[in-house]
Amino acid sequence: ELSRLELDVLLVEKANDVACGASSRNDGCIHPGMDLRKGQLKLKYVLEGNRMYTKLADELGLSFKRWAQMLIFSTAWENALISPLFLLRAKQLGVEGVRHVTKEDIKKLEPNPPSWAKGGMYMASAGMVSPYKTTIALCDNAIQNGARVSLNTYVEGMELDGGKVVCVHTNRGDVYPRAIVNCAGVYSDVIADMAGDRTFTIHPRKGTDIILDKKKAGYALSSYARSFFAPLPKEAQPDKKEEVGHTKGGGVMRTIDGNILVGPDAHEVPSREDYSTNISDINNIIKKQKLAQPMLSKGDIITYFSGTRAATYEEDFVVRRGIFTSNVYEAAGIQSPGITAAPAIAVDIRNWIKEDLKAKEKSNFNPVYKHTPRLANLSDEERAKYIAQNPEYGEMICRCEEVSKGEIIDALESPLKVATVDGVKRRVRPGMGRCQGGFCSPLVAKIIAEHEGINVEDVLKGDEGSVIVYGNTKGNARGENRDV
Repeated sequence: ELSRLELDVLLVEKANDVACGASSRNDGCIHPGMDLRKGQLKLKYVLEGNRMYTKLADELGLSFKRWAQMLIFSTAWENALISPLFLLRAKQLGVEGVRHVTKEDIKKLEPNPPSWAKGGMYMASAGMVSPYKTTIALCDNAIQNGARVSLNTYVEGMELDGGKVVCVHTNRGDVYPRAIVNCAGVYSDVIADMAGDRTFTIHPRKGTDIILDKKKAGYALSSYARSFFAPLPKEAQPDKKEEVGHTKGGGVMRTIDGNILVGPDAHEVPSREDYSTNISDINNIIKKQKLAQPMLSKGDIITYFSGTRAATYEEDFVVRRGIFTSNVYEAAGIQSPGITAAPAIAVDIRNWIKEDLKAKEKSNFNPVYKHTPRLANLSDEERAKYIAQNPEYGEMICRCEEVSKGEIIDALESPLKVATVDGVKRRVRPGMGRCQGGFCSPLVAKIIAEHEGINVEDVLKGDEGSVIVYGNTKGNARGENRDV
């Protein structure tokens, strides 16, 4: 949004790529807003942001599907009493596309519905995106429109004068800003404190998500969860020997890339970047969501991940102009449903900065970002056209996700150039399939080395120091045989 204005825009990112924190460590669900409260900034921005995604996805070439959400009732009284209250609440909140569905409707909507389903609530406005691809596409489009990104750059301090930030000290030099947008996630209270504008505190809340093999895609065609207004009927309850943990537990959902995602849970943690996972959380998530999808099995898991939510004690977003520092703009406390709200938050902050700095709109701003489509999603005829133009599109590197060498090179030549194995993975998905990079990671590293003109020993997995290959085992650096 800021790249729409005639301003010198710089994104300072402490990681080696964008979408390394909460922007990627979430399920990508575009929420309808039914779990929010009137008067919350969350509700305002979720309703506005949800409506923006159809146009945004079209402009940025993103995969976006309104696959809906369902809340499934397990008892007849829930079906009779909760459903009218749910519809009334939807009307009060302004959530569109909410309707009651019968047991027969659920069977038509879902291939493997739970046997205990008595009915439910269907929320048609809910959807799914890839959170990291969305973030990357927004960043690439901003760069195309003149913005700059400084990776591996973290803020060390600020200088204030006359109620304004006049200098930002980073590990890579100083920046002298006219305006600052604080969107530092779990560190947003730290940045606000540096800027003399702190009125909130972040307490990290960790959540774990589980990803299943694409072969189990039939487990869900939408996102759904069981209503917890009533316990399950006795005949549908799990083995009494298995205790279901007390977790927030999201649900069972179909991701935009075809995997089934299960979770997340929620735990308060002291560390702002606690991305650890443990068997207890995995077991509890599976046990809890088995109530909604009895076919779930730990044997179907291909990977799992955790992220930390930037929760405030008010459980709401902090989106405002600076109170004590006039050139600071806060976008803090952006936890779930942050990816839904983000486009609308950005519009408001853009408008505030435009007004305060008297900035003009660019006449040549282009909101469209074009890139090579996922060849795996194309027909054989369409794929053949790309291969005819460039044979590297026919050289398969990742078998699980069907990613070609040509797509990997396209990723390396995108506006925000991140020549790491994880950077390529976030952009075109090699290593995200069943084998989790066991086959393709060495090939991707080799392609990066060749493209960048460096030794494969210098290719990183992600962060600084994450070396993959330390040296040759069958020869020296020149490929010659060692003396025996």
